[in-house]
Amino acid sequence: MVDFSDLVSNDNVVFKSYVFWSTILIVKTLFMAFLTARQRFKNKTFANPEDAGKYKAKVKYDDPDVERVRRAHRNDLENIFPFIFVGFFYVLTNPEAALAINLFRAAAIARIVHTLVYAVVVVPQPARGLAFFVCLGSTLYMAFKCICFFL
Repeated sequence: MVDFSDLVSNDNVVFKSYVFWSTILIVKTLFMAFLTARQRFKNKTFANPEDAGKYKAKVKYDDPDVERVRRAHRNDLENIFPFIFVGFFYVLTNPEAALAINLFRAAAIARIVHTLVYAVVVVPQPARGLAFFVCLGSTLYMAFKCICFFL
């Protein structure tokens, strides 16, 4: 039987890497609100009349620049939090350190790149798709390993 307390400890390099990259992704997800606000101020479009009135802007729900950032944010919510949950379960399987650390690193960097090419400096496909699938592939791989381990 595996002693999970040894796995979820500051002495475990896999757990430390998981916490580091997960925290980076959580901060990145929180940062998306500032990116949305930046677009709202830049384009003077707000979703609420009280905000629009205060900044002498208009109420608009379909500004393409704001919606692009919002879609990127929603994509983060749909992908980062499953990665964080699955990544924690994966740590509990006591994986090989180099593989686990590189899976965490690749997924996190891919999500950062996804935001950059989708919401900051729009780059044509396949840049966004590749970034999306790197994180998805890492998460699905870890999920498969967890299912096999805990079966």
